[in-house]
Amino acid sequence: MHLRLLLDTADPAAWAEWLPSGLFHGVTTNPTLLLRAARPCRLDELERLTREVLDRGMQEIHLQAWGGDAEALAACGAGLAALAPGRVLVKLPITRAGAEAARRLIHADVPVTFTACYAVPQVLVAAALGARYIAPYLGRIGDLGRDGHADLIAMQQALDGVGATTRLLVASLRDPTDLTRLAAAGVGCFTLAPPVAAALFAAAPTVEAAAQFERDAVAAGAGVGNADPGQIG
Repeated sequence: MHLRLLLDTADPAAWAEWLPSGLFHGVTTNPTLLLRAARPCRLDELERLTREVLDRGMQEIHLQAWGGDAEALAACGAGLAALAPGRVLVKLPITRAGAEAARRLIHADVPVTFTACYAVPQVLVAAALGARYIAPYLGRIGDLGRDGHADLIAMQQALDGVGATTRLLVASLRDPTDLTRLAAAGVGCFTLAPPVAAALFAAAPTVEAAAQFERDAVAAGAGVGNADPGQIG
């Protein structure tokens, strides 16, 4: 299972900053992130955002359906999926209504990501329905006084145990060390808020070493014009 990182924000300024890095497979959003980014939760706005994300080279964007009951969630999800068939993943809460909506959408070949996962058995619901992903909230599980890492490792083991194709998409990460601990246990998909992405590059000794290389290059008489383009890459 290969590593897959997604950027968790609805802010186009953050997309402009981070998507060119090559780190990210896609983008995840929800109405809360839209509100933070001062973006309306409307189909026309999500169409614009989807086009921008895909134009930036992303393989997928996850958009949260809304509406409350199963019928409304499914109808909303169908509208979201139509914005870019096969590349929009419809996010649904792992509730009874969300499960019923997911059944309809998956039957119509719409890929689904379940969200708001807090309990280990919920991943088996996602697997039984054939969801592409299920997103457990690591940090928020820890906020409840539980061992979030242990819970997510148990989720991964449950999916592996039944041979499910459903993948954990770990959300609510607070620190880069969360990635390494879970990756060592076989978890391969993570959605990162921009501050967590920035923390991946914040090791002080690395920053200082890079700065020292630049200082020494200048001291040794280096210049950009001296680089041989044929040697780059």
